[in-house]
Amino acid sequence: MTDTELRPADDSAPAAPGSPAGKPAGKQAVPRRRTFVPDTTKGTVAKIVLLGLVDAVAVYVLMMLFLSQSWGVLAVAAAVVLVINWIYLRKGGLPAKYLAPGVLFLLVFQVFVVFFSGYIAFTNYGDGHNSTKDDAIAAIQLTAQKRVPDSPAYKAAVLSKDESFYLLFTDPDGKISLGSNGKPLEEVSGAGTDSTGKANALDGYRTLNFQEIVANQQRILAITVPVSANPADGTLRTADGSSAYQFKPALKYDAGAGTFTDTDTGAVYRDNGKGAFAKDSGETLSTGWKIDVGMENFARAFTDPSLRGPLLGVILWTFTFAVASVALTFALGLFLAITFNREDLRGKKVYRILMILPYAFPAFLSGLVWSGILNPQFGWLNQTLLGGATIGWLTDPVLAKISVLVVNLWLGFPYMFLVCTGALQSLPTELDEAARMDGASPWRVFRSIKLPLLLVSIAPLLISSFAFNFNNFNVIFMLTGGGPRFADTDRDIGATDILITLVYKVAFGQGTGRDYGLASALAIIIFIIVATVSAISFKQTKALEEVNS
Repeated sequence: MTDTELRPADDSAPAAPGSPAGKPAGKQAVPRRRTFVPDTTKGTVAKIVLLGLVDAVAVYVLMMLFLSQSWGVLAVAAAVVLVINWIYLRKGGLPAKYLAPGVLFLLVFQVFVVFFSGYIAFTNYGDGHNSTKDDAIAAIQLTAQKRVPDSPAYKAAVLSKDESFYLLFTDPDGKISLGSNGKPLEEVSGAGTDSTGKANALDGYRTLNFQEIVANQQRILAITVPVSANPADGTLRTADGSSAYQFKPALKYDAGAGTFTDTDTGAVYRDNGKGAFAKDSGETLSTGWKIDVGMENFARAFTDPSLRGPLLGVILWTFTFAVASVALTFALGLFLAITFNREDLRGKKVYRILMILPYAFPAFLSGLVWSGILNPQFGWLNQTLLGGATIGWLTDPVLAKISVLVVNLWLGFPYMFLVCTGALQSLPTELDEAARMDGASPWRVFRSIKLPLLLVSIAPLLISSFAFNFNNFNVIFMLTGGGPRFADTDRDIGATDILITLVYKVAFGQGTGRDYGLASALAIIIFIIVATVSAISFKQTKALEEVNS
C-alpha cells in the first residue's frame, strides 16, 4: 500500500522568462511516493496470536452475556470487539492502535463506573434489594421454610466432589436421588447401598465419614436441596448427616393476586410499590427487589432522622479537615522549604531527604502505626512520653480530630515541602536582591514578592490538595475508623468521619446493612461539592496571574 505527497519544486533552477520569481522554469510539483514497510513475519504472527487471545476472551464474555440475557451490554461489547478487530487488522491507523487500549480501559474503569454509580443513585439497590421481583419471590419461598408435619424421613449420606458437598437421599420407597444447594433432586442409578438399603456411595463422589461430617457440620447443615425447580414444592434438609426431612414455604405465594400469605397467621403481604412485600401495618419481608426510586435517596440524605443530623456534622468536619490540612501542610512545607533553601546551609541535601521520609511510607500503613502510638491504654505516647497517662487521643471527639489533623500534617507536609522547594528555586534572584537594596526587610520581601510569585504556580496544587484531603479515606479510616461514634444515631457514624468514610460505611453495611443506592447518592453530592469548590477556586486564582503581568 502506498501514499503520496507533493514534493516542493527545486529552488536552485533558474526562473523562466515571464514566470513568477522563485519558480524555476520547466519545474512542476512532482508527487513523491511513500511506501509503508510491511510487517515482518514475526510481527504478523505476534499480532494474530495476541488478537486471537483477546477475541477468545471476548467470545467467552459475549456467550455469558447472551446466556444471562443482558442484551444492552451484549450489544455494546460486540460493537467494541468489532471495532478493536477493525483497528488492528487494517493497514495504517498507527495512532489508533496505540490509543485503543488506553481508551478502552478509560471507558471501562472510569466512564462506565461513573455512569453506573449515577444510575445506582436513583435505585434502592442494596441488601434485600439486589435483583428482580421474580428472583425475590423465589428467594422468599426458599428461605421462609418450615418442616412439614409428619413428613416421611429420608435416609441421607454426605458426599463430596470438587470441594462441594452433596446429599444422597433414599426415600421410604427406596428411590435414590442426589442434590445440593441450588441443585434440585435428581434420581440416580448405580449407587452403593448398605445392609439396610440406604444408599451410601456413588461413582465419582467420595463418601464422608463421621469425623469429616462433624468437622464440616456447619456447611452440611446449611445444605438446602430443592425438591424440584418450583420453590413451592419445598426442600430437603438434614440435621445430623444421616436423615433428612421435607420443608415447605411458610409463606404461600398467589401468582394471580401477587401476594404472599402466612400459612400460620393468615397475614397477607402485598407489593408496596417500594420494591418489597408488606402487610397493611407496614411490616415488610426482608427480601425485596431493585426498582427506580427517583430522587428518594437524595431526599433521605437530608430527611432521614438517623442520618440528617450526623450528616450535617460530617459535612462541616469534612470542610474543616480539608481546609485545615491544606493550610497546615502548606505552612509547614513552605517554612521548611525556605529554611533549607539557604545557600550557606551545610548538609541541606541530607535534611531534605529526612524531610521527605514520611512521604515514602504508604499512608494506610502510617495510619495504623500512629493508631498504635496514640492508643489510650498502651500507646507509646501515653505510656512513655506522658508517664502512663490515659489521655483519649482517639476516643475523645475533640482530641480525635486534633490527632487526625496532626497525623495528616505529618503525612502531607513532605509533598508541600517538595513543591515549595521547586517553586522557590525557580524564582528570579534579581527581584530579591533589588528589594533588599531598596531596604525591604526579609518579611516584607517574602510577603510582597516571594509569596505572590509562589502562589501563581502553587495555587492549582493547593486546590488539588484540597480535593485530595476532602476524600482522604486512608488517614481517617486507619487511624480512628471514623470514631468516636455519635450517640444520637443508630448508624455507625463518628466525630472524625468525613463524607468518603461515611459513604463507605453506608455502602458496605457497617451499622444498618449495605445501601448502595444511598451511598451512590452521597458520592454524587461529594462530586458536586468538590467540583463547585474547585471551579470557584480556579476562577479566583486567575487574579494571581496579574502578578506576572
